[in-house]
Amino acid sequence: MSYNLISWNVNGIRASVKKGFENSLKELNPDILCLQETKAQDDQVAEALQHVEGYHIFSNSAVKKGYSGTAILSKEEPIEVTRDIGIEVHDQEGRVLTAEYEKFFLVTVYVPNSSRDLHRLGYRQTWDADFLTFLKELEKKKPVVVCGDFNVAHKSIDLARPKPNYNKTAGYMQEEIDGMDNYTNAGLVDSFRYLYPDTIEKYSWWSYMGQARANNVGWRIDYFLVSDVIKTNILEASIHPTYMESDHCPVGMEIGV
Repeated sequence: MSYNLISWNVNGIRASVKKGFENSLKELNPDILCLQETKAQDDQVAEALQHVEGYHIFSNSAVKKGYSGTAILSKEEPIEVTRDIGIEVHDQEGRVLTAEYEKFFLVTVYVPNSSRDLHRLGYRQTWDADFLTFLKELEKKKPVVVCGDFNVAHKSIDLARPKPNYNKTAGYMQEEIDGMDNYTNAGLVDSFRYLYPDTIEKYSWWSYMGQARANNVGWRIDYFLVSDVIKTNILEASIHPTYMESDHCPVGMEIGV
């Protein structure tokens, strides 16, 4: 059996629906869709997606209204869905939602941004460490697929302008890169780079400023990571830049389990 998985930071689910999200969902036709930055409470997510058919819908909202938030839309009903990671300081912003299936756990995550002035960089490092511990605990039970907006370009190949941004811009600070290294060094495999190690100019986020998207001056900050034991089950990894409902585009992975 294979699963067609899509992850998408929609930068506000209600805004995305107004821009054509439902048609895009039908075109992409994922078995499971993972969303980040829904910017809505659970009841607002349900209302925004009320016309979506064929999916079980789960969401995790931030305490602060209109901020952060994650969701999973799944054709197959999961065995169990759990919110957050069990650490109070991290569990206020609806950033993690986990669905258990027969052969794997699927985790959607919206990793905290270090902020333009970098005031959250220290918190981001704590988050990365604690989230990795959470994933490794899940892995003791069955393999993990984790996807979402990690808010970091891992390698210089993953952003259009690495030199002017390195150690100056949130998303390409060495501390954030180290955090991503820790995920991959712990046996979580970047599905896109596993299949396409040298492919350039493939990005998943573009600034709204300076015609960045039109000129493809972007960053690849949205990922599918999988447990090393199932990396050979990765059938395809994809990026879909033509979908314009958000400043992020959908990223995909097909995996056989």
